[in-house]
Amino acid sequence: MSSGNPETRQKILDAAWRALESGDAKSTRMGDIAKLAGVSRQALYLHFPARTDLLVAVTQHIDRIKDVDGRLEKSRNATSGIERLDAFIEAWGNYIPEIAGVARALLAMRASDPDAGTAWDDRMRAVRHGCDAAVKALKKDGVLSADYAATEATDVLWMLLSFENWERLRFGCGWTQKKYVTQMKIMARRLLAGS
Repeated sequence: MSSGNPETRQKILDAAWRALESGDAKSTRMGDIAKLAGVSRQALYLHFPARTDLLVAVTQHIDRIKDVDGRLEKSRNATSGIERLDAFIEAWGNYIPEIAGVARALLAMRASDPDAGTAWDDRMRAVRHGCDAAVKALKKDGVLSADYAATEATDVLWMLLSFENWERLRFGCGWTQKKYVTQMKIMARRLLAGS
């Protein structure tokens, strides 16, 4: 990645964010994003040599703007595995609605657009990392269910907290956001810690 103008980079990232939230996959072409940002294609490619670089960077940009690290602080500073699990579910579960537009766009594009798939996979690896940390905290406390190896428990938690499950429960089943977070905590505790 180039060390181009930080203001130009910011404009490009914000334009790409708007393009993703618009839901129009065609608006995420490099030329369209350059136009939306008010910069030349050359400037865009100076900052992001490939579309994959841009899409991954915009998802990370959103996380920075929305202060994901601050949201995860309670989980990271938890003193028990259950506390860490609950705090992670609360942080991630309440973040999902804020990124739903971008998530829908990347998922819709993913099947035919490898760049979108790479951006989505990058963010889901970050979520999986949080799941893994919560599971390791449960294991360290000796409360991880004997039904699962740690890797399997991470798999289960990651699946449980997937965007797709959130969307089905919220919109397919009509759950409120509060009910979703509460029930995810209950289910995760029962599945992973038997509590």
